[in-house]
Amino acid sequence: MIYDKLKQIREGKISAEENIRNFISKIRKDNPEINAVLHLNENAVSQACEIDKKIKSGKHGKLAGLGFIVKSNINVLGMICNCASKTLENYKATYSATVIEKLLKEDAIILGMANMDEFAMGGSGETSAFGITRNPRCLDRIPGGSSSGSAASVGAGFCDFALGSDTGGSIRNPASHCGVTGFKPSYGAVSRYGLVDMAMSLDQIGPLAENVEDCEIIFNIIKGRDEKDSISRNFKDDKKDLNKIAIGIPKVGANKEIWDMVMKQVELVTARNHWKKENIEINHIDLGIQTYYPIVYVEVFSGTRKFDGRKYGLKIEDSCGEEVLRRILGGAEISKAEHAGRYYWRALKAKKIIKNEFEKAFKKCDIIVMPTVPRIPHKFGEEINVEDMYNYDTLTVLANIAEIPGISVPCGFIKEAKDSIPVGIQILAKCGDDNLLLEIAKKFETREN
Repeated sequence: MIYDKLKQIREGKISAEENIRNFISKIRKDNPEINAVLHLNENAVSQACEIDKKIKSGKHGKLAGLGFIVKSNINVLGMICNCASKTLENYKATYSATVIEKLLKEDAIILGMANMDEFAMGGSGETSAFGITRNPRCLDRIPGGSSSGSAASVGAGFCDFALGSDTGGSIRNPASHCGVTGFKPSYGAVSRYGLVDMAMSLDQIGPLAENVEDCEIIFNIIKGRDEKDSISRNFKDDKKDLNKIAIGIPKVGANKEIWDMVMKQVELVTARNHWKKENIEINHIDLGIQTYYPIVYVEVFSGTRKFDGRKYGLKIEDSCGEEVLRRILGGAEISKAEHAGRYYWRALKAKKIIKNEFEKAFKKCDIIVMPTVPRIPHKFGEEINVEDMYNYDTLTVLANIAEIPGISVPCGFIKEAKDSIPVGIQILAKCGDDNLLLEIAKKFETREN
């Protein structure tokens, strides 16, 4: 846990240098098999030595000595930010994202840049131009995506925490598959300045870590209004009596074994805390995927027009992988003049309807609980069609569409042959209730029961 590690560092039981050297050593040893980290920060150890001096002088930041991994679509000055694509293979960032500046100000140390699905387009960790990322919990299965390397890095013990980005589940999906915690804040709660976003109206940066408290610590540092990001804002922290929590359980499709595991956890938590739970109906949530992808395709097409090979990198259509090209071509088709934008505008109307349905639901309950992913991760080489691949995100896209915070917390394991496959429970709260969600989510962690 981050709090315990920080206490050890402050008390001199372990130095920042030791902490970083241990992580670098583990990455060098185990990463060749997992392929979670694309580039190491060669200055990490020397930076840790400087942090140790600050600690001794008592002038250190809140995260002094901790090491973290950054998804490769978040700019870090001087580090390669290639979005796991040949298009930007050797591109070095010329500035740091706001979230990076905030973490460095608190003396956290960057360990390296994480592998990911190319340009964040994918939900399995298989579309990177630099090789698949393996699930550290079961190496023959996908880790989920698109923040595959970030989740796998936490699961493999490569870092104290990691940063990812979430367009439709890209933090929560791999967190579930890798048996770690992943938090997507409310839309606008964290600045996206410096993020190479996939879909501007849906994306959000967030933390991945071993537990909820660690995510909470990082979120409280990176959140807040940023003048460089016009959609960022400060949310008012409404207090809620944790003795009077109502849980809503919606009717959504998922593997029965996963649902049973989620409901068992809900029963334990409600009984222990004397909370209420009830089945709720949220209209139109079955249209989440159909609403999500027209928006994504159009915004992908628009956002990738800057990768024309003139200013930096290669022309994206000539250098990208199959999934990226599929979304570009799909967005180009939807955007054609003869369609007059009707598919995109219809999707935006559906987005508003779903958002309103969630607002109604949160008048009846404080949180909504469901599985994070409706099925267990497939094995590498297993035949899976595009529709089934997209349906991995059928339950996570809802939070992005409704602009609400969502978290995936480890719920247990499903045994299949020799594998113990992690399963995540997803908890949602109304927009702006991020810290309330984090407090409630702590009660759902397995060790809490």
